Amino acid sequence: MQWDDEGLVLGGRRHGEAALILEIMTRQHGRHHGLVRGGRSKTMQSLLQPGNSVTATWRARLEDHLGTFQIEAGDLRTARFLASPAAMLGFMTVAALLRMLPERDPHPGLYDAVGVLTERLDDPDIAARLFIHFERAFLAELGFGLDLVSCAATGTNENLIYVSPKTGRAVGAISGEPYKDRLLPLPPFLINGGRETKPTARDIRAGFMLTGYFLKTWVFEPRGQEMPPERERFISLVLNGHE
Repeated sequence: MQWDDEGLVLGGRRHGEAALILEIMTRQHGRHHGLVRGGRSKTMQSLLQPGNSVTATWRARLEDHLGTFQIEAGDLRTARFLASPAAMLGFMTVAALLRMLPERDPHPGLYDAVGVLTERLDDPDIAARLFIHFERAFLAELGFGLDLVSCAATGTNENLIYVSPKTGRAVGAISGEPYKDRLLPLPPFLINGGRETKPTARDIRAGFMLTGYFLKTWVFEPRGQEMPPERERFISLVLNGHE
């Protein structure tokens, strides 16, 4: 068995004296593990840092075996991430979310979204907004898509300012007024792509609260797991850049 694919390093763990079991998110083969011989050498350690893009060749005798990776360098972002605590925390959160996906299950669209996000994690002007869009895409990939196109009660797409915590559907201002204390705020930049809307700090906070609520309720709690602790630290740092 053999394949070649592009991938994003998520992490790794030691194996024996010199080898490393590497975990990468690949475009066509999903989240995948493989043994890297000599992966703990100085040269390979710099290549195999979380957040780096690589080209991987995977080989195994049978499809369900661990197999081995041969890795070539792509975009090495370690230095950039080390210079930005927010970027490092953001990527740690991304990796924790990706580990909720079934192993070896391809998600090419989500992989592309991760690539865009990872490139801009150290850009305070755009990182928070991209991260919220990524979390929304992640929810959709797991079958928990948020419907923010029209009001759940009336079907119209005007003055959408709430989201139902039960259904994940948008709710208009008039329909939601009697229940506003039980609804989640919908920031404008999540409506119709929000291309013309620059989010405020309040919008960013609302966006993280929205995706965080559904990640916790629909993804982590049913599995008996806690939300990644790095996420709150990341949010705190990026909000400081918007206030």
